[in-house]
Amino acid sequence: MPSACDSLVDDIEDMVTSYDPTPHERQFARRSIVPRARKHKQEPAGEELLTDSVIPGTQKIWVRTWGCSHNSSDGEYMAGQLAASGYKITENPSDADLWLLNSCTVKNPAEDHFRNSIKKAQEQNKKVVLAGCVPQAQPRMDYLKDLSIIGVQQIDRVVEVVDEAVKGHSVRLLGQKKEKGKRLGGARLDLPKIRKNPLIEIISINTGCLNACTYCKTKHARGDLASYPIEELVERTRQSFQEGVCEIWLTSEDTGAYGRDIGTDLPSLLWELVKEIPEGAMLRLGMTNPPYILEHLEEMAKILNHPRVYAFLHVPVQSASDSVLMDMKREYCCADFRQVMDFLKEKVPGITIATDIICGFPGETDEDFEQTMELVRQYCFPSLFINQFYPRPGTPAAKMEQIPAHVKKQRTKDLSALFHSYNPYDHKIGERQHVLVTEESFDSQYYVAHNKFYEQVLVPKKPEFKGKMIEVNIYEAGKHYMKGRPVEDAQVFTPSIAQPLQKGQVSGLPQELKTVRASVASSALVGWSWRFDGDGLKLLSFGLALAAIIMIFVIELH
Repeated sequence: MPSACDSLVDDIEDMVTSYDPTPHERQFARRSIVPRARKHKQEPAGEELLTDSVIPGTQKIWVRTWGCSHNSSDGEYMAGQLAASGYKITENPSDADLWLLNSCTVKNPAEDHFRNSIKKAQEQNKKVVLAGCVPQAQPRMDYLKDLSIIGVQQIDRVVEVVDEAVKGHSVRLLGQKKEKGKRLGGARLDLPKIRKNPLIEIISINTGCLNACTYCKTKHARGDLASYPIEELVERTRQSFQEGVCEIWLTSEDTGAYGRDIGTDLPSLLWELVKEIPEGAMLRLGMTNPPYILEHLEEMAKILNHPRVYAFLHVPVQSASDSVLMDMKREYCCADFRQVMDFLKEKVPGITIATDIICGFPGETDEDFEQTMELVRQYCFPSLFINQFYPRPGTPAAKMEQIPAHVKKQRTKDLSALFHSYNPYDHKIGERQHVLVTEESFDSQYYVAHNKFYEQVLVPKKPEFKGKMIEVNIYEAGKHYMKGRPVEDAQVFTPSIAQPLQKGQVSGLPQELKTVRASVASSALVGWSWRFDGDGLKLLSFGLALAAIIMIFVIELH
């Protein structure tokens, strides 16, 4: 009897008979098999690929900046880095996937605009990244909760923050730049940048200040003085002119204090910079407080008389009352300001000196305010920035006894009326002036030019004038401008040593690689990540998927 484990099946080789197909015949038979196609559901034409992930660097970004020229420069740097990293910078907020809001903390209205923009972005389901002085100074404000923030000294890392924000993450970078324990002026000056005006380069020469004004909130954000080395500023100036710029603006919270932290001073910087300015191009100085310019009046007068430097200076007085200046902790008296005014007006004939005045500072009496009115009557400032006092949260002035709102408003109104009672340019009608044309007027009817004294001159809107030094006859004057008629047969001089960049073009990229765009089409997500890190284009990360990949790179050589 066979055992249970005995096989009832013949040996395998016995199962193959002479009638069975050979291996060769089986392979040949497969070639005649026609597979039946599986029917796929047709997708509507033009439908975008849906994935469960976000690819950073493919979104549209809207950049909005409030405030000073220092803030404007920061905004240009952030836009440039984002564009160099693949993001598309748009001027239409509705089209944008993310809003980058670059704030100003000087006045309450500026912060109100900033807060309202955040709310509007959230209502439209836009991603938001915040920058500038407001979140830097008070990052724990309720309306900033759970939002990404890029600090004023961290703008070189804006791509990292935006990358995370588009993926729905909240990131905050608020630290200070330091080297060997010493605070630096900020991010590198050679970063990619998109100039709002391709003809004008704004260079921050230092950040922060040495003062502790009782009304100022900016100090909370920008901190103490930190200056860039002269050689870095010279190199940035040289690079700007090589990209077709014809006007340089120097900016900071206090240009007069430049260099005190690194063993140099403003005149030393300026003498180096003027060596780099091409003929016909111009340099404009930013705001300086009276205490620091007092030490360099002789040298500053020589620099302001230089043919390639605007004879223009912005020196805020804030009040003509010494008691008010003391409460503000401005560290000068009105006599110091008058000394600056009188000396420069004598040594730099025709100089334009702009100033700022705060109306209704706590403790300001009627007598104090009258002293300020008298100062304006005496000097008839052609450019006067009048500010009604707003107590900024967290400042000493906010804790002082406030002047009634109606009194502040009336003083602001009275000073404004005085300012508008005189016309500073009437005596210039009939003059012949050389002007540098750099901008377009708000109503788009004229080009805007400036003469040696940085006075605004409107000229005919002819394309051949843009970015040129031309000669005009002044035939009309208003409160804030003159109108000039080009002199017939006069030479039109081109100060730019290179062709200016196109509007929206990224500055600071290697010449051989001006733009790089990447697009990915795939039926499954494929994670290639390219980034411009300041030294070149690098592949940072890479992932595999089961579907086909199409990657298209368009490289526009310079």
